[in-house]
Parts: sequence; C-alpha cells; structure tokens
Amino acid sequence: CQHDGEIGIILNLSPTYPRSQDPADIAASRIADLLLNKSFLDPALKGSYDPELVALLEQYDLLPQIEEGDKALLAAGKVDILGINYYQPRRVKAKEVAWQGVPRTPEDLFDYYEMPGRKMNPHRGWEIYEQGIYDILTDLRVNYGNLPCYISENGMGVEGEERFIGPEGRVEDDYRIQFIREHLEWLHRALEEGSACRGYHLWTFIDNWSWLNAYKNRYGF
Repeated sequence: CQHDGEIGIILNLSPTYPRSQDPADIAASRIADLLLNKSFLDPALKGSYDPELVALLEQYDLLPQIEEGDKALLAAGKVDILGINYYQPRRVKAKEVAWQGVPRTPEDLFDYYEMPGRKMNPHRGWEIYEQGIYDILTDLRVNYGNLPCYISENGMGVEGEERFIGPEGRVEDDYRIQFIREHLEWLHRALEEGSACRGYHLWTFIDNWSWLNAYKNRYGF
C-alpha cells in the first residue's frame, strides 16, 4: 500500500568550530564534524557516507561489515524533510597528547574547547551562540541541497524561575525573550539568503518533566 506524504528525521546538530586556524585545530574540528554531524546527515540526506569519514574509519580498522545491497538501500532511503534540534555550538581543539591505538569514542581524537568570554546559560552549563542556527541552515543550503526543514527544538532551561515571579504572578523571563529573539534574528537572515527552513519550534510550549532532573529546569512559555 502506498501513501502520499513526507518522511523525515530529527537530528541533534551542533555546528563545530575550531579553536584557531592552526592546521591541527582545524583537523580536529573536521574529525568531530565527520563523526558527530556528517555521520548522521550524509546517509539521511545524501544516501551515502562521506568518503572522508569512510577513510577515517578505515584508518583505525573500524568500518562495519558491509553487505551486498547496503549502498543501494542507503541511496533509496533519503528523507524528504529534516528536523533540527539546536542548543549549543561544539568548540574543538587538537588533542594535547595524541591518542595511541584504536579510538574508543569520537572524543579520543579531539578535545573540547571552552572559548574565553563565551555567553553562557549557567543553569544548563551550555554556551549560548545564536549564530549557530544560521550556520546550520547555511550548511544545509550550500552542501545538502537545501532540503525543507524545521527547527524542531531550541530553547533555554532555567533553574529556580520562581525567583522571577512578579506581582501579577507571572514569570518575568526577559532573558528567555532575548534568547528567542536573537535566535530568530539569525534564522531570519538564513531565510533571506534562501534557506528552506519552514518553521521554528521552541522546547517547549509548557514545562515538561525530565526523567533525569524532574522540573529542576523550566523551559516552557
């Protein structure tokens, strides 16, 4: 039975930025992007894996067993639409000490980098980088055929918001209004340049209970 409609996938995407233009930092950033972004994006949107990723895995003898017909299945399984969960950037530097032997995790091949002066949400320990939403959409437009997409998650979790309840019983969350406004400004810029993003969804409309943190951090309107 055949049905009309669109089939998609939602991915957590964190744009990757090197600490500096030093070749070692750029190489580390590229490895992080291959393993943590492109390993999901390429098969879903292009129907194949990036040759550079394949070469990296071959270097460490980490390629999975490939069966006859696998490539055809990948090529036929491209999505029609993409959801993007974006919260924070990924900043990367070269390893201080080169990893020896076969890596066990992606982080064995690079180190994370805390950029001085970065804007932070201290309640989550996450960097706030509004331009990241623009950089993701630009990458999709330039390198992935500008597939129709939505921002499926974006938002700011804050602990102890009862401190900010005003006399009318309303949370005075100007910080959240600013967070959303500045992300939407970068989204608007991407749209002006031709991005096929069709919408923006905040996480979340109402507060939700977390299996890990209960209601410690509030996200909702």
